[in-house]
Amino acid sequence: MEEVVPASANSQASTGDAAADQPINVYVWDLDETLILLKSLLDGSFAGHFEGLKDHEKGTEIGKRWENIILELCDEHFFYEEIENYNQPYLSSLHEYDDGKDLTKYDFEADCFSSPFDDVNKRKLAYRHRAIGDKYAKGLQKILDHRMFKVWSDLYSSTDKYTDGWLSSAHKLLEEALCKSTAEPAIKSSSINCIVTSGSLVPSIAKCLLYRLDDVVSSDNVYSSWESGKLQCFKWIKERHGGPNVRFCAVGDGPEERSAASIMKWPFVKIEIRPDAPHRFPGLSLSTIHGIMDAVYQSSGKDG
Repeated sequence: MEEVVPASANSQASTGDAAADQPINVYVWDLDETLILLKSLLDGSFAGHFEGLKDHEKGTEIGKRWENIILELCDEHFFYEEIENYNQPYLSSLHEYDDGKDLTKYDFEADCFSSPFDDVNKRKLAYRHRAIGDKYAKGLQKILDHRMFKVWSDLYSSTDKYTDGWLSSAHKLLEEALCKSTAEPAIKSSSINCIVTSGSLVPSIAKCLLYRLDDVVSSDNVYSSWESGKLQCFKWIKERHGGPNVRFCAVGDGPEERSAASIMKWPFVKIEIRPDAPHRFPGLSLSTIHGIMDAVYQSSGKDG
């Protein structure tokens, strides 16, 4: 698939609206084991780095609870049982098949979405993607009932406490990237947060909601590299957001995003979970990221 993602009206920033002399920073974040923690909780590797200071069993139990709530959100609200085998790299990948039909009273259960994956069923999948994006924009308070909302909120709080504020500090950094936490409310951000994850798209969208990233990353800026690979996703992001005044930076924990960033000639910040790591949460600051970006772009003498 070589199609360029169309710019959406609800993107966090529009490159066309930014002042000509104001650099636009596009931060390309990995999701798992970077902005959020799950695998390292389940397999005990997070606790293992603390040499007995963290309760291994508690971390595993927290991870299993996350698995359950992610699957529940996907299956009950994001059509996952139907569309699991039809992963796409981003929500608008099938926009050309979406005729804009009003979905307010659309009966998804009766439209017989199934194989073969022809134009008719691509349109039905495009409808589901649009519905997922709409739910994402409205937030969990419009999706979960009161009991599940409290279960989720308590789980987030207990996870953040167990991980010494990893989740909340990561969220704060993405806020700062968009100038959302600035004391100067008049400042308009010209920066963009994107997520490129190796997980499939729908569970990754669910994770962004459940880990409270929906106010700092729009659904149309979440990419799944499951089939296409991270390098291709990075290329799509550059095609969509690139320009003469745009700078990119990739942040993640794995070799694939590091290699892709190297090929794209983008700065790369490696996240590690060990307590003494130079780049982790809490600890990583926007000034550190900008310092790495400045060093790369000044030495290259050109942006992008």
